[in-house]
Amino acid sequence: MKHFAKLVATLVAATLMSAAQAQLDTVKMLIPANPAGGWDQTGRNLAQAMREVGVAKTVNFENKGGAGGTIGLAQFVNSAKGDGNAVMIGGFVMVGAIALNKSPVKLNQVTPIARLTSEYLAVVVPANSPHRTLRDLADAIKANPGAVTFAGGSAGGTDHMVAGIFAGMAGVEPSKVNYVPFAGGGDAMNAILGSQVVAGISGVGEFAEQIKAGKVRALGAMGPSRGIDNIPTFREQGYDLEFGNWRGIFAAPNISNAQRDALVDAVKKSIEAPHWKATLAKQGWQSVPLFGEDYKKSIESETARAEKILSLLNLKK
Repeated sequence: MKHFAKLVATLVAATLMSAAQAQLDTVKMLIPANPAGGWDQTGRNLAQAMREVGVAKTVNFENKGGAGGTIGLAQFVNSAKGDGNAVMIGGFVMVGAIALNKSPVKLNQVTPIARLTSEYLAVVVPANSPHRTLRDLADAIKANPGAVTFAGGSAGGTDHMVAGIFAGMAGVEPSKVNYVPFAGGGDAMNAILGSQVVAGISGVGEFAEQIKAGKVRALGAMGPSRGIDNIPTFREQGYDLEFGNWRGIFAAPNISNAQRDALVDAVKKSIEAPHWKATLAKQGWQSVPLFGEDYKKSIESETARAEKILSLLNLKK
């Protein structure tokens, strides 16, 4: 009887594992932002890596932008419950948007799978801008805060936080910063290239092509040292600011432990793929993997951090 019970337990475990693996045949990936931004790039490159290592046969995408990712988050929470095929990309921007907007839908309603990357932020201006240094931009903000418009991601996200912090460093009340939020990186970039705004804030990688093409000028990056494109850091220009924007992947609410573990294992394999490593190098992203419960604890800490920053900057409603 003891041997029989052990055999049954083994067969059940094998069946669950097989079912969990089968669920990765077709992955449904929700990207809660418009195309061309950091979450979109993260999701589509991770999907290619998943196919490359064979942990997913097919990945179907849906972009649902707006309100710092909280519109997509709400859709994901309400429509994907128990679906082991469903995943969503997100990150610190969403944490800030939830805190700023007092969203009724929270990240603790989904299943954390893995933190993937962190990307240092940068400030750029159109190529024809008169501002050539961060000091030039700070002087312009101090002279007329309302005239200096910043394009970035959704309200309450990392870009918005940085705009407020930099305004404070320029000697202006952070709440007076003239920040123009966009639901996707492509829309924000169009506003910058069209000189519809004075400056733009986003991850270094999102600006890389336009910097190389001479379409925008990078005034400063928020890393500890110069990275891709040799952009001067904030610190070397006298501004003590280092800021990174992390991104990760989540699964649906109410999935089984076997389903969660299968997705964690799939992501672990995928971030070892040559395509993923090449993407990190090309985009200037730092690999900061964190999985399962450790990722969950990190999100809780980042939520407290975002709420504190927004309160200090008088941005929280």
